[in-house]
Amino acid sequence: MSEVNAGAAHAGAKVGSDFDLVIVGAGFAGMYMLHRARGQGLSARVFEAGSGVGGTWYWNRYPGARCDVESMQYSYQFSEELSQEWEWSERYSPQPEILTYANHVADRFDLRSDIQFDTTVAAAHFNDDTGRWDIETGDGGQWSAQFVVMATGCLSSANMPKFEGLDSFRGDTYHTGHWPHEDVDFTGKRVGVIGTGSSAIQSIPIMAEQATQLTVFQRTPNYMVPAHNAPMDQAYAAEVKSDYGALRERARVRPGGIDIEIDLAPALEASDQERRQRYEEKWAYGGFGFMGAYGDLMLNEEANDTAAEFVRGKIRDVVDDPAVADLLSPHNTFGCKRLCVDSNYWQTYNRDNVSLVDVSEKPIERITSAGLSVDGQEFEFDAIVFATGFDAMTGTLLRIDIQGIGGQKLADKWAEGPKTYLGLSIAGFPNMFTVTGPGSPSVLTNMLPSIEQHVDWISDCLDYMRRNGHARITSESQAEEDWVEHVRDTAGLSLRSECSSWYVGANIPGKPRVFMPYMGGYPAYLEKCAEVVENGYQGFALS
Repeated sequence: MSEVNAGAAHAGAKVGSDFDLVIVGAGFAGMYMLHRARGQGLSARVFEAGSGVGGTWYWNRYPGARCDVESMQYSYQFSEELSQEWEWSERYSPQPEILTYANHVADRFDLRSDIQFDTTVAAAHFNDDTGRWDIETGDGGQWSAQFVVMATGCLSSANMPKFEGLDSFRGDTYHTGHWPHEDVDFTGKRVGVIGTGSSAIQSIPIMAEQATQLTVFQRTPNYMVPAHNAPMDQAYAAEVKSDYGALRERARVRPGGIDIEIDLAPALEASDQERRQRYEEKWAYGGFGFMGAYGDLMLNEEANDTAAEFVRGKIRDVVDDPAVADLLSPHNTFGCKRLCVDSNYWQTYNRDNVSLVDVSEKPIERITSAGLSVDGQEFEFDAIVFATGFDAMTGTLLRIDIQGIGGQKLADKWAEGPKTYLGLSIAGFPNMFTVTGPGSPSVLTNMLPSIEQHVDWISDCLDYMRRNGHARITSESQAEEDWVEHVRDTAGLSLRSECSSWYVGANIPGKPRVFMPYMGGYPAYLEKCAEVVENGYQGFALS
C-alpha cells in the first residue's frame, strides 16, 4: 500500500496503473469509501458508469422522485461540519436536491480527481499468481488492485421486462430507473404506465397533471402511507443540528436505523377504538413511523390485518369510484413489500384523464406499434413509461464478470441465490468487499448510515491488515454458510418474507427466490459486526 501510488492516483492515473484499492460506483458508498481510503494513505480509483456522482440519485430522475426517509436523517454522518453547513429545503428531499448534495460532497472533499466517469467495469478476476485483482473496464482499460470494493448499490440495475414487440412501438419509451437528463413533458400526450411500485407511485400524480390521458397498468396494488411533505421546519432543523449526535444514537438502536417512535405493545391488546386512534395519529404524522404503531405488526398476521384494513379504509375514503378503490386495495400482508411514502397517489385516480387497468389475471400480451394489447384490447399511446423496478441487490454485481480463486465465477456461486458473510464478503473471493450487499440489513434500513457503517468496517479492516502485516483476507466457507442460514431463519420469523417482492427477486423471471436482506435489525447487525472484529475477525482467514 504505497504512498507513491497514492500520489500518482490523486494526480490522475492512466490505463494500466496499479492501485491499492479499486472502487466500483460513485454513489454515496463509493464516494465515502474513496474519502476513507485517502485518509489512510491508500491509492484508490473509482470507476463510475454515469457522467457524475450520486448513484441512484444520478439515474432516477423521473418526475416526483423523492427520498422516503426524512431529510435530516438521510445524510452523511462522518463530518460534523458537513452536517452543520448543509440546509435541506423540504421534509422529504426531492431527487434534484439530493443530487446537488452529492455533488457538494464531491466538491467539498475534492473527490472527482480519483473518479473515472463514463466507465463501466466489465470484469474483475482474482489473479492466483499475484494475489491481486485484474480489472477490465468497458473501454478496454486494464487495471490492477490489491483490494476491490463493490459499491454498486442495491437498486442500480433497471429491470426492463422482455415484452413481445417492444422494439415495434413508434412512440417514446422511458424507464423510471434510467430517466433522461433533459426535462420530459407529457403535455397533450396519451401515456401508458406499466407498474405501480414506488417510482410509479411518486411519478403518476405529476404525469397525470400533464398528460391528456394517463392509463396505469397494475399487476399488484401497494400499501402506502402519506408523506405529508412540506417545506423544512427551520426550528426543527436547528434543534436537530444543536445535537445531531443524539438523533444518530437514537437511530442506531432502532431496527431500521431511523429515529422513529416505536411502541412494542401488541396490537391486539388494544381495543378497536384505541387502535384506530393510534393508527390515525401515525397516519397524521406520516412516513415510516406508521410501522411503529405496534410491535407485532410484522410478526402476527391477525395484528397485521388490523393495520391493513385501516389502510384499505383510507383508500375507500379517498377514491370516488368504489370499483377503482377495490382494485387499488392490496390484500397481501401489510408491509411485506417496501412500504411506499406517497403524495396524492390515490387521489390521482379521481381525475377524469386517469384510468386503471388490472393486469394481474390477464397480463399485457405484447407491445404494439401503436401501444400495447391486453386481453385482446388495444391501447394506443404516444409514450410508455416502464416503472418496472430493478434487479435488486445482485443485478449489477452479476452483470460484471467476477471470478475468484481458481476462476470460480460469482454467477455460478450465486446460481441458487446470493451467499455472503455479513453482506460484506464472499468466500472464495479474497480482498473483495461489497457495501450493503445481500445478507446485510441494507434496503430494510436508512441506507446512508448502513453505507457508512460498512465503509467504516472495511476501512478499519484494511488498517488492521496493514498494521499486522496481512496481505489477504477472505471469509471462510463455514462462516458464510452459517450466516446465510441465520439470514434465512431470521427472515422466516417475519411476515415480510411471505410476499412475492423484489426482496426475494420475484420481479425477475428465473431469479432464485431468496430473501436477500438481513431482517434481524440494524442494532443486532452492528453488534455482530463488532463481535467479529473483537474476536480477531472471526469467520475470516487472514494471511
